[in-house]
Amino acid sequence: MPWNEAGLPASTSSSSAMLVPEQVTAHASDGPQVRQYEYRGACVIAAAGEYDMGSITPLSEVLHAAAKQYPKVILDASDVTFADSTFLNLIILIHQTGTLRLVAPSAQVRRVCEITGVDSVLEIRQTIEDAVAS
Repeated sequence: MPWNEAGLPASTSSSSAMLVPEQVTAHASDGPQVRQYEYRGACVIAAAGEYDMGSITPLSEVLHAAAKQYPKVILDASDVTFADSTFLNLIILIHQTGTLRLVAPSAQVRRVCEITGVDSVLEIRQTIEDAVAS
């Protein structure tokens, strides 16, 4: 089955909720991966892998499209293993154009946000439910 026909279940921290992706965007397994789905009226984007100038385009396209369509965009960064200034610039730009919540950033992403002060600009939440409610 081609990757774009496969449904990827995404679970929340609540054991009773199962999220069903409306749209799934994926890339080669050795590169960054992006999953997108709607949850309680917000667009959740789960990013995984490394993001720098050479790999940011798929995430950028999905975030920009989501910011135009949804009142709230939630970026699950728990599986982001590397993020540089390109990633930070993107999330700040999306934050400026709409409502962005960063959820459960990986230790590397959290550290970069702390060093640069981005953590004082963005709302960072621990769960998707918290991000939707904020």
